[in-house]
Amino acid sequence: MDNMDQILLKAQILSEALPYIQKFNNKKVVVKYGGSAMLDDALQMNVIRDVALLKIVGMKPIIVHGGGKEITSWLKKLGYESTFVEGLRVTDETTMEIAEMVLGKVNKSLVQMLEKLGVKAVGISGKDGATLKVEKRYVNNRDIGLVGNVKEVNVGLIDTLLDNDFVPVISPIGLDDNYVNYNINADDVACAVATAIGAEKLVFLTDIEGVYADPGDKSSLISVLTLEKADELLASGFVGGGMLPKIKNCVDAVRNGVTRVHILDGRIPHCLLLEFFTNKGIGTAIIRSENLFDNEVVQV
Repeated sequence: MDNMDQILLKAQILSEALPYIQKFNNKKVVVKYGGSAMLDDALQMNVIRDVALLKIVGMKPIIVHGGGKEITSWLKKLGYESTFVEGLRVTDETTMEIAEMVLGKVNKSLVQMLEKLGVKAVGISGKDGATLKVEKRYVNNRDIGLVGNVKEVNVGLIDTLLDNDFVPVISPIGLDDNYVNYNINADDVACAVATAIGAEKLVFLTDIEGVYADPGDKSSLISVLTLEKADELLASGFVGGGMLPKIKNCVDAVRNGVTRVHILDGRIPHCLLLEFFTNKGIGTAIIRSENLFDNEVVQV
């Protein structure tokens, strides 16, 4: 391919993206960012560049980030072992203190990267503006410490930031009615925030390609999963591990008003751009019905 062909190809790609840019202009989109893509510097920059581009072309992105692997690493450095119950970290006061410090570090690092790209960003936790009110979480009646469920999302601060042209970057820490700190599963926070603000899209960046009909068969990737099919899949018993609560979260978000939820492989460079600006995208889309998906396909 000679130089002119490359230039024409780039022009064609930009032209084909126009209908998608128009469709999602001024729409709120939530990106849940975590997993291996957070630990690889090149992938991290790709994700943040993608979010910056979404913002610059007129969308209203909100980042909800995790940091579990970094928390585990820092706990180990300080001589503490991590214990998990059904994927949730058992969190005593010391663990809570370390987790909040690590999440704060991650939060401000993401803000710094966005600012460097010319995008205004503000990092908050759920404590700021009483954004995330929580209640204590138990697992099969077992007390796992300072781990919370989101009880209520106060969207006031988020909306204020969006209205003033900032990208909110949210850390999954919240307060209960007695103003006690709680660690919250970041997937839960992303779903709760997306539902509360009426997001057009909620995107999970994960360490897998999407949802499989058969986890042992990589060719069984499901591109589009309706609520009906999702219920069937959950009842089948094929879904387990960390994917089970993630799919349940996605289904709840769609049932509560989020238009579409996407599970993407965050290890793929520029996966957000592939999802937002191409016809079929990648990964798995969870939607209310096939008709909704068909009606949303943009003709170019």
